[in-house]
Amino acid sequence: MLQCNQLWQVTLIRQFADSAIRRDHDGCLLQRSDLFSDSSRSEHFGRLVFGVSLTTTYQAKITEGELTDDAAQREVARYLNQLAVALETYTPKRKSRLLDRILGGTGNKVSVPRGVYIFGDVGRGKTMLMDLFFETINSTAKRRDHFLSFMQDVHTRIHEFRRMQRSGEIWEDADPIILVAEQIAGDTHVLCFDEFQVNDITDAMILGRLFEALFGLGVIVVSTSNMRPQDLYRDGLNRNAFMPFIDILLRHVETISLDSPTDYRLGRLAGKQIYLSPLSAKTDQAFQALWHELTETETGAVELLMVKGRELEVPQAARGAARFSFADLCVDALGAPDYIAIAAHYGTVFIERVPVIKAEQRNEAKRFITLIDALYDRRRKLVVSAEAMPDKLYPDGPHLFEFDRTISRLNEMKSHAYFDA
Repeated sequence: MLQCNQLWQVTLIRQFADSAIRRDHDGCLLQRSDLFSDSSRSEHFGRLVFGVSLTTTYQAKITEGELTDDAAQREVARYLNQLAVALETYTPKRKSRLLDRILGGTGNKVSVPRGVYIFGDVGRGKTMLMDLFFETINSTAKRRDHFLSFMQDVHTRIHEFRRMQRSGEIWEDADPIILVAEQIAGDTHVLCFDEFQVNDITDAMILGRLFEALFGLGVIVVSTSNMRPQDLYRDGLNRNAFMPFIDILLRHVETISLDSPTDYRLGRLAGKQIYLSPLSAKTDQAFQALWHELTETETGAVELLMVKGRELEVPQAARGAARFSFADLCVDALGAPDYIAIAAHYGTVFIERVPVIKAEQRNEAKRFITLIDALYDRRRKLVVSAEAMPDKLYPDGPHLFEFDRTISRLNEMKSHAYFDA
């Protein structure tokens, strides 16, 4: 590749910026570039004007009976409303950090409002409050995405920049991660992430550079998560290399715990049968209907949990719930650490097509006993489709005595008193 002089680099940056996004005379987003396909379910808006504050909207939903008054939610709403007000007069600096380096400048210093990181147990209203914030803010380009979907988009963009480097379309010494950050910041001032989580080492190793660049470009981040920032990527491979990202995140967001005592999402399944038997096509349909009712999705996303330095695949996960087959959990060689990790990460676990366990399936029986113990000890909710009722699931075998405890716990866990508690 030919050496590029500064004038050529500046010209290329301007051409790249012009092709990446077209704006109106106010600088508002009109059209995304076709350079990258946006496979994520994100939303982008230009200047929107709403005359109602977030706290007013929240109160109106309570008055209309759509929401229950919740002191913990009100506190989070207050923080989000303060950020929405701050954004009324906030305009991030537009100049590229890369362009600053080329021209030898430092860019205009702009006071950047701190974002908000909301964490707490599933079903407490974190996503609902973030969505109220997203709908309320005006005078800004904004994007709302599931965090894993956002990271898939980031990896697609990085791959494309690396292809352009190999083909000589851009300079070889540019950092693709920084280029991606600059491209995202070009049309997005506020990033709202649902279910911020880090399970993949590939994600973990780039988050520091990516978010340091995004924050440096004035992007505001609002996110929800089931865990504190300090617990992200816990037990992950090479976690020491990930720790600087946590420091970067904490410098740029207010961390707020949503400690509501009520899991509102579970109310959707109130009064419904959650232990389905016997197995049939009708049972499968009813099981799928319960999953959709709770998660608002037909099929969850694959997630990876780190357990003692190795990956545990969760076949389907959505909105704090995980879905497995009996074979996934009890035929595969899993153990107590795996079940404890599942119970720690998900508030509701769906297990489908549990068979009658034969006497010779001693390993499967032991794993099922251990699984139910882990979920019960953490007071997790359980939805099951099974070939038989609990007292008929293990009619004979070497673990009969232990299985009596499993029968008792399954009967309790399928009761409305347990599920609604």
